[in-house]
Amino acid sequence: MANFGVSFAFIAYAFAYGFATLGCGIALFRARRITDPDTRRGLVGLLAASGGWAALELAFLLAPTTASAYVMYTLSLIVGLATVGAWLYFCSAYTGRSFHRERLHRRLSVAVYLTIVVVKLTNPIHGLYFETTVATTPFPHLAITNHLFHWLVSGLSYALVAVGFFMVYEMFLDADFDTRPLTALVGVTALPVALDIVAFATDYLIDINYEPIGVAVFAIGVLYVFQSDFLAVQLTDGVDDPIIYLDDGEIRKYNAMAEQLFPALSGSVGDPLASVAPDAAGALDSDTQLVEQSRDGESAYYLVNDTALTLGQADIGRLVVFTDVTETEAQRRELQRQNEQLEGFAAAVRHELLNTLQVLGSRVDIADEALDDGDLPVARDSLDTASGMTDRMSDIVGELATLARYGQTVEPAEMKRVPLADIASVAWERTDTEAMTLSVAGDATVVADPERLRALFVDAFDFAAHNGAVTVTVRPTDSGFTITDDGNGIGNNDPDRFFEYGSAVPDAEAGLHLPNVRMLAQTHGWDVTLDTAYQDGIRIAVTAIKTLQTAPDGASLS
Repeated sequence: MANFGVSFAFIAYAFAYGFATLGCGIALFRARRITDPDTRRGLVGLLAASGGWAALELAFLLAPTTASAYVMYTLSLIVGLATVGAWLYFCSAYTGRSFHRERLHRRLSVAVYLTIVVVKLTNPIHGLYFETTVATTPFPHLAITNHLFHWLVSGLSYALVAVGFFMVYEMFLDADFDTRPLTALVGVTALPVALDIVAFATDYLIDINYEPIGVAVFAIGVLYVFQSDFLAVQLTDGVDDPIIYLDDGEIRKYNAMAEQLFPALSGSVGDPLASVAPDAAGALDSDTQLVEQSRDGESAYYLVNDTALTLGQADIGRLVVFTDVTETEAQRRELQRQNEQLEGFAAAVRHELLNTLQVLGSRVDIADEALDDGDLPVARDSLDTASGMTDRMSDIVGELATLARYGQTVEPAEMKRVPLADIASVAWERTDTEAMTLSVAGDATVVADPERLRALFVDAFDFAAHNGAVTVTVRPTDSGFTITDDGNGIGNNDPDRFFEYGSAVPDAEAGLHLPNVRMLAQTHGWDVTLDTAYQDGIRIAVTAIKTLQTAPDGASLS
C-alpha cells in the first residue's frame, strides 16, 4: 500500500504518529517514577496503550498491502479502546476515588471491552463497524468508512473520557488551584475529536483515528510541562488550607485562600517568598513555624508546614501549607498566661505570708515579754501591730480568692454591655475610700464581664487609697479608659514592675492590687499600662477594648 515517493501529506501523518509513539515511550520512563502506585499504574497503562495505538496507526499507514493495513487498523481499534479503561483507572486513582478497585466495575469494564472487541474482530463477517476502500489521495492508503457501531462505541468512549476529565476538574476546583493548565491540556486532547469530524465530513483529512496524538500530548504535558500542578493538586486533595507552591524559593502557584491570607501574593509568580510574605518565609525557618496574621481585626495564627514535591528521587518543588491553629494557639497562650500568673502569684503570696507571719510572731513575742515586765503600752502596741498583720493576711486571702474566681478568660456568654460609671460607682462603694472622692467623666458603655470589671475597679481604688490619693478620676478614651489618682507618682520605678506579682513596687504594702488589675484586664483581652507622661500621681491606662461607646447612641470606637 505505501508509496515511499509520497507527498508531504504522508510525511506529516507519519511524523505525527511517530511523534505520538515516541512521546508515549519517553513518557513511560517518567511515569514509572510516580510515587502513588495506583496513579502510576493508571498512567503507565494509558501511555502504553496510547503508544501502542499510535504505533499501530503508523503501521497502518506504512503497511505494504491492503490485507496487512486492514489487520493493523483492526488491532489499532482494539488497543485504542483499552486507552479508555486506562484513562478511567488513572482518573479514579489520581482523584482518590475507589472505582478502579471495585470488583463490580472492573468486571463490567472487561465484559464491555471484550464484547466490543468481538464485534471489531468479526467485522469482516457483518460489516457493522467499518468498511474499507483503496484511495489514492492525498496519498495511497486504505480508506475507512465508519458505520453505526463505530459511532456508538465512539460516543460511549468520549462520554467515559468526559467523566474522567470531570473527576480531574472537580479535584482541581476543590483544591482551589488554577484550572488553566488543565484546560489547555484538555483542549489539545480534544483537538483530535475535531479532526475526526473534519475527516468524516470533508476530504481534507483521511478518515483515521487521531486520538492517539491527543492522548500523547496530554501525557507528555502532565509529566513534563505541568507535572508540578498535577502533583500539587493530588497532594493537597482534601486540604482546605492556604497553599503556596515554591520552586527554588520562588512562588509558582498559590490558591485563593493563600491570596486572601497574604494579599501581596497577587501577581507575585516568580518572586521570592521572602520578599512577598517575609513572615511566612521566616516561619519556615523558625523553631515554632508559626505565623501571625490579622483576620477581621483579630490575630490569627497559622502553623506553616512545607512538603517536598518529588518525582522519583528528584525534588521538583515545595508545597507550603498554612494550617489555622488560632484556637489552639489561643488556648496555649491562655494556659501560659495563667501558669505565669499563678507562678507569680504563688511566689508573691508565699513572700507576703512569710513576712506577715514573721512580723506577727515577732510582735506576739514582744507583747508576751512586755506583759511579763508589766509594760502594758508596749504590749498593747505590739498586739495592735499583730492584729494589723492578721488583717493583712485576710487581704491576701481575699486577693487569692479574686484570682481563683476571675483568673480564667472571659467567655462570650459572660460579656454584657454595661455603663462604665455604674460599675465604677458600685466598686467605689465596696472600697475603703475614706475621704477620697470619685469622678467619672463622660458617659461610656463597655462590653465586659460585669463582675470582673467591678473587681478591677475595686483593686484600682484600693491601690489609690494606699497611694495617698484624694481624688480618683475614671475617664473613657478612644480605645478604653483610664483610672487616675493624685497620689504619689511613679518616681524612678520601672512602670511594668507595678503589675508584677511579688515585685513589691512601689512598696510591699501596695499588695497585689495592680497585678490583679492587669490580670482582670487580660482575661478580657485588654492591655494595662501606667502612663509615664503623667507626673501628678498614677494614671492606669486600660486599652485594646474593641467595643466601647462614649454615648448611649454613639458609634463604636473599636
